[in-house]
Amino acid sequence: MKTFLSFKFWTLLVCCCWTTQAEIFTSISQMTDLIHTEKELVQSLREYIEAEETKLSTVKSWANKLDALTKVSTSDPEGYLAHPVNAYKFMKRLNTEWSELETLVLQNPSDGFIANMSTHRQYFPDEEDETGAAKALMRLQDTYQLDSEAFSRGKLPGMHSNALLTVDDCFDMGKTAYNEADYYHAVLWLQQALKQLDAGEEAVVSKADILDYLSYSVYQMGDLPRAIELTRRLVAIDSSHQRAGGNLRYFERLLSKQLSEMNQEHQPASEEPIQLGTYSRPKDHLPEREAYEALCRGQGLQMNEARRSRLFCRYKDGYRNPHLLLKPMKEEDEWDSPHIVRYLDFLSHEEIEKIKALAKPRLARATVRDPKTGVLTTANYRVSKSAWLEGEDDPVIDRVNQRIQDLTGLTVDTAELLQVANYGVGGQYEPHYDFSRRPYDSNLKVDGNRLATFLNYMSDVEAGGATVFPDFGAAIRPRKGTAVFWYNLFKSGEGDYRTRHAACPVLVGSKWVSNKWIHERGQEFRRPCGLTEVD
Repeated sequence: MKTFLSFKFWTLLVCCCWTTQAEIFTSISQMTDLIHTEKELVQSLREYIEAEETKLSTVKSWANKLDALTKVSTSDPEGYLAHPVNAYKFMKRLNTEWSELETLVLQNPSDGFIANMSTHRQYFPDEEDETGAAKALMRLQDTYQLDSEAFSRGKLPGMHSNALLTVDDCFDMGKTAYNEADYYHAVLWLQQALKQLDAGEEAVVSKADILDYLSYSVYQMGDLPRAIELTRRLVAIDSSHQRAGGNLRYFERLLSKQLSEMNQEHQPASEEPIQLGTYSRPKDHLPEREAYEALCRGQGLQMNEARRSRLFCRYKDGYRNPHLLLKPMKEEDEWDSPHIVRYLDFLSHEEIEKIKALAKPRLARATVRDPKTGVLTTANYRVSKSAWLEGEDDPVIDRVNQRIQDLTGLTVDTAELLQVANYGVGGQYEPHYDFSRRPYDSNLKVDGNRLATFLNYMSDVEAGGATVFPDFGAAIRPRKGTAVFWYNLFKSGEGDYRTRHAACPVLVGSKWVSNKWIHERGQEFRRPCGLTEVD
């Protein structure tokens, strides 16, 4: 009988899980490890089921045998025991065999499975991960203007899958938003849960619970007529509901007061179903939110025929650099002003895989510097995991650094380490500057400000994940093996505020990038100062 999981499974689970940590949702790479872990747990669950079935089969066999024996013995107890063999077997059965049966019944085949679950649960996603993943879906919903039903039915742009959301999934999404006082998204997801439940889909959650949360969320959105209508539905289902009656009377008094003050007559609640656009999305901290998200959707691009006519492609030899003379790099203009270029075939597939392998064990939640305290901290507007690699880690890093220097003509001696990032569910980095604004970060006093950004795309992305520049309406799509380059500072050292950019949320796929921030020090003769502040 199999009562414990194999040593092979335990070892494999350790190997799969040792690198995972909190905030798993911020990296697709680390979530991938848990996919394999879950598969092994399913196998161990099947082994447990098989052990339980074997145990039950043995117990049933005992029961059938003893049932036949007792039928004979109870029909004539004295006559049965009069036979010495029967008497001996009866004593043996009570003394030995029933004890063995007791031991068998007391055995717990789940011990091995539970032990492994307990050991490795610490590596599993926690409440923060589930909430983070739910918020990521809402972020994708906003950015790409997707209604809840599109998500629920697996209908994402350019693809259709069987990844469906049940009534309970939609309810949990709505409840997550509700608990964050995000009533806008709570309404969208609770309405979807109600719609699927009304369509006959089975669920654990009750209609009363959905209506309870939905009616209050609609009230918070300022739609009193609809809140009253939904609360009446709740009362009709459960007249003894502890809050429904009080809420209904409060909503009705509040609506009556509002209508009286505005000298208006009562209008019935709209019969139109709640959907994307029914209510206005609340404003947030980001002033260019609409422009940024439109660019992520491929809207609002400022590329026109006149600008396109000024864009060219060429072979780049790094100002006659010996390393590039025989095999110059293919360079394409992505934007004219500020000048942004893309290099084709900058990284090979083998180099990309090696860089990813080096970075993966070191991935940690990407941080930003708090402008008030100067301390590095995580932020909701940057959802990814990153690792920093130096030339000593592997020759491939040295080669990439040298290639960047050869191509740009800028020294990388004062540059930052190569940063590798993997974006998780809805991974993004909202609009930001790469350069430090005055007062300058004290960490930049030695090597100066971030003069330029060299960004490598190490994966294709099925949907989303573009690099966008809201100030001038540019969007650059990830293409595996290519790299883009731009200057963050004018030749005077002043920041070019047009370079404020963002990494759009990844809608479908896993996005890997690496970047090199090149600093001012050492570039004095490589990129001399201009005659004006904006040269």
